[in-house]
Amino acid sequence: MAEGQEVQWIEVTEGQVGQRVDNFLMTRLKGVPRSLVYRIVRKGEVRVNKKRVKAEHRLELGDMVRIPPLRVAPREAVREVSDNLRNLLAGSVLLEGPDWMVLNKPSGLAVHGGSGVKIGLIEALRQVREDLDFLELVHRLDRDTSGCLLLAKSRPALLALNTSLKQHQMNKQYLALVAGRWPARRDFVSARLDRYDAGNGERRVRVDPAGKVSRTRFAVRETFAGATLVEAEPITGRTHQIRVHAAHAGHALLGDDKYGTREGLQLGRRLGLSRLFLHAASLSFPEPSNGRTVQIRAPLGPDLEAVLTRARR
Repeated sequence: MAEGQEVQWIEVTEGQVGQRVDNFLMTRLKGVPRSLVYRIVRKGEVRVNKKRVKAEHRLELGDMVRIPPLRVAPREAVREVSDNLRNLLAGSVLLEGPDWMVLNKPSGLAVHGGSGVKIGLIEALRQVREDLDFLELVHRLDRDTSGCLLLAKSRPALLALNTSLKQHQMNKQYLALVAGRWPARRDFVSARLDRYDAGNGERRVRVDPAGKVSRTRFAVRETFAGATLVEAEPITGRTHQIRVHAAHAGHALLGDDKYGTREGLQLGRRLGLSRLFLHAASLSFPEPSNGRTVQIRAPLGPDLEAVLTRARR
C-alpha cells in the first residue's frame, strides 16, 4: 500500500495550533499505523521548519511540516473501513455542532486501534469524515461500553472541552445492570483505584489504599429478581471505575468478564446478555464557542432493552 511517493510540506493552520506532531500526522496519514508514525518521527524523517522534533512537540501557526514518502507493508497497514462499519458510524451520530460531535458508540468497538485492534473508532471515523482536517477524542469509553462519546472537530474546541472535563463542568450518567439487590441507601462508593498489568499487556484496576482517589455516585433505577438497574455517575474519571466500584460494593456488573463473578455471568447468560451491561446514557457539557449547556441522551440498544424485558418477567 503506497501512502505517498514524494515529500509533502504542510503548513500549520489556525485550527491545528497547539496540536502534537504525532496527532497531526495521524490525522493527515489516514490508514498509516501509529507505530510507523512514531518510527518516522524518531528517525528524523519528519521535520518542522527543517528541524528534527519529538512526537510530543506542539505545532505553531505557520509551521512547515515535512512528511516523507511512505510505503506501508500490507501486514502493518490499518484496515480500510468496511461498508458495514462506515454505515454503522454514520448512523451512530447523535448530534453534531460546528466544532464537536457526539456518537452513540457501539459496544465491541475500541475507541483506538492497537493491542491487536487493527482499526479503532477514531481511525475509522477519520477515514469516513474526509471533510474534517481535525478529529480527536475528548474522553474515552471501554471497548465493551456503549453510549455517548464526545469528539472535537477543532483544536480550540478540544482544549475548551478538556478544560470543562477537568473543572467538572461535564456530566456523564451511565446505566448498569448489576448482580443482586443494590441497597437504596448506598448512593456513593469511594475507594482508591490503582492500575496494574495483569499479564499479556492487559490492563486491570484494583482497589488499593495507595491508589488514586475515586468516587462514583449510584442510584437505583429498577429492581429485579437477582439484579438491579442502577444509574452511575463517575465523580472522578479513572479507568474501569464504575465496574471496579460496583464489584467492590459486592454488586458486579452483569456481563463483566474482568471483574464479575461466575454467578453474575451465569445470570447474564440466562437473561440473554452477550456483552457488558454498561451504557453511557447521557452527557452534558458547555458549548465550546458560547458556554451554553448541551445535553444529549443515547437510548439503550435493542439488545440491552431485551435483557431488561426478560428480567421483568
